[in-house]
Amino acid sequence: MTDLSDTDRRILAALTEDARVPVKVLAERLGLSRTTVAARLDRLIADGLIRKFTILTRTAEEGGVRAVMMVELQGSLSRQVIRAMRAIPEVTSLHSTNGAWDLVAGIRAADLRDFDRVLRAIRDIPGVLNSETSILLDSVL
Repeated sequence: MTDLSDTDRRILAALTEDARVPVKVLAERLGLSRTTVAARLDRLIADGLIRKFTILTRTAEEGGVRAVMMVELQGSLSRQVIRAMRAIPEVTSLHSTNGAWDLVAGIRAADLRDFDRVLRAIRDIPGVLNSETSILLDSVL
């Protein structure tokens, strides 16, 4: 399997949100050239990493690993941490909060290996002092 670059992950994350987005719009959203996005898409398709473009129903959305991560920040680096976390495609939501934790992040990963990579990436961000993560097991509402 091909190792994915950060750019590939960003493209895949954007397509996961809206697989119908035109290449030109996708390039603008990601701050990349249209040629770069088109070439990367062609390679991802050729390598079999993108097998089809389809709709995703609520039932299908529930696959993969979903989690909530609470994060304690070093105050002087909070803006840099937020910028770094927003750049991680698997971070699906990010909220500032009061109380013991400074941030609450929603995470969605394809599998446990991917999930582990995301946790390590977040914990390695300068300014992240502590974190606690809970995997979401079942929706009750």
